Order: sequence, then structure tokens, then C-alpha cells
Amino acid sequence: MLIRGESGTGKELIANAIHYNSPRHHANFIKVNCAALPESLLESELFGHEKGAFSGAVAQRKGLFERANRGTLFLDEIGEISPSFQAKLLRVLQEGEFERVGGTKTLKVDVRIITATHVDLEGAVEAGHFREDLYYRLNVMPIKLPPLCERLEDVPELARFLIKKIEKMQDRKLDLTDSAIRLLMRHDWPGNVRELANCLERAAIMSGNGIIDDEAISLGVSGFEKRTSVADTFEPSRASRQDNLVDLNDDSLNERDRVIAALEQAGWVQAKAARLLNMTPRQIAYRIQTLNIKVKNI
Repeated sequence: MLIRGESGTGKELIANAIHYNSPRHHANFIKVNCAALPESLLESELFGHEKGAFSGAVAQRKGLFERANRGTLFLDEIGEISPSFQAKLLRVLQEGEFERVGGTKTLKVDVRIITATHVDLEGAVEAGHFREDLYYRLNVMPIKLPPLCERLEDVPELARFLIKKIEKMQDRKLDLTDSAIRLLMRHDWPGNVRELANCLERAAIMSGNGIIDDEAISLGVSGFEKRTSVADTFEPSRASRQDNLVDLNDDSLNERDRVIAALEQAGWVQAKAARLLNMTPRQIAYRIQTLNIKVKNI
């Protein structure tokens, strides 16, 4: 399984969800960043080593493949591994067997492998930097994770999930207000989920009473100021002020009027408004954000 997307889009969260919602959830979920380790250390980490295999190997050590047996091993930044190590990894994927560093005994494991990368693997294969056979072995079940700016409807759920993690880190109760969520949904998130997590953690630190509102968000993060322009507040347009239903196909309506009219007709339920406009929920959420439409709570 191969998860692809920009850095910080939440690939590890997806891998974590796959593991804990699968029959392997009772076993280990182990993760390793392949780009963070040199090849010699990565091989020892994944396959383990025997006593005396190299200087400092004072005892036998099981590798991550053994520790993840019957569970899941998440290999992040798989596109960064060397061609020589790619061959060793391919053998494990195909045969389910390997030897510890410095050992001769062949070990077999039953591990689900989930990999992730932000690298253009097709380009790497064409350039000869990534093995074609390994690429096809990994790409059996690809998952494309779009950047957060293209799935702003995920921000509220992600924010609530991250707040729960921050609660445990700070050992206190935190409350994320609706005004904070609305402000979070108006940001472009060039740093994706990682930026969102950092934003919420800093806002939590800035909140003395544990209530994270729009002020905590805007004060807690440098360069993320609360926008208070006239366009940021809901202004009943000529489309939304009419008592009768507006023809959403009327060419005289600008895009903002059309979206507001659809939201009004749908009772401000975004999924319904999206259907009226022949859009996906993601598309209408993006337009609400870019057009500075303040969402009504009915």
C-alpha cells in the first residue's frame, strides 16, 4: 500500500487509521522515517542484527520487521531509500523473509507494509533512481492524499482529533469553539495537517483557561491574523434577500451570490447546497473559504 501526498498532509494519520481499523489492530503498529536514517543504520533498524555484527553490536537485536510481525510496519519517505537497499526491501515484500545483519538464519514474518512518499516515484523510476519492480510492488493499492487546502471540509474533524492529542500532551481539558473552527477554515494551510497541529498546539498554550477561540488562534500563531474585513461578514446579497427561490443558473448572478443563494435554499447545509450547484462538498467548502462567506448556524 502506497500513500502519496505533500509533506505534512497526514499520511501517518491515514496509515494509523488503516491499522487500527483492520484485523491486525491487536498487534504492533510500528513506524520509521526512512529519510532520517543512513542506509547502514536503516538496515539494522529494519532487519535487526546479531551480536558482534559490527562495532557496538554487543547483543542480538530484533529489527522492526520482527517486532511488527502480524501487525503493520509504516515506512515513511520510501522514495528516499538507496537503490541497494531497495533490492533488500523488495525481497522482504515478495518473499516475506530476510536475515539479520551479520546473521545466516533466514527469518519469515507476516507483516502488512504501508509506505508513504511525497516524491514523484514515476519520475524517479524513469531517471533510474527507483527500481521499477519495487515501484509496481508498492503501488498495488495507491492512496492519493490531496493538500489540506483542497479538502477544507476535513479541517473541523481534524482539528477536534488533534485537540484530543494535545489534551493528553498538556494533561488538561481543552475546548475548541465554533468561532475558532470558522477561522481555521479560512486559512490556506500551506503546511497542511502539520501546520494545523502546530497552530492548535500554540493556541492551546496561549489559552490560559483551556478555551481555544478565534482570539487564541489569531494571537497564538505568528502571521495568522484574524480577518475582520467587511467582506468577511455575511452580507445578504440581492440573491439571498429575495423571498422567492433564486434561479441558480441565472447568468446575472456573480459566483458569491450564487453560492449564498444555494446555501440559503439548502438551509445552510453545505452538502445540500453542493448538490444544488452540481459541486462536491469539497468544492463548495473551498468556495465558501475563498469568497469570504460567513456560514450561518441554523
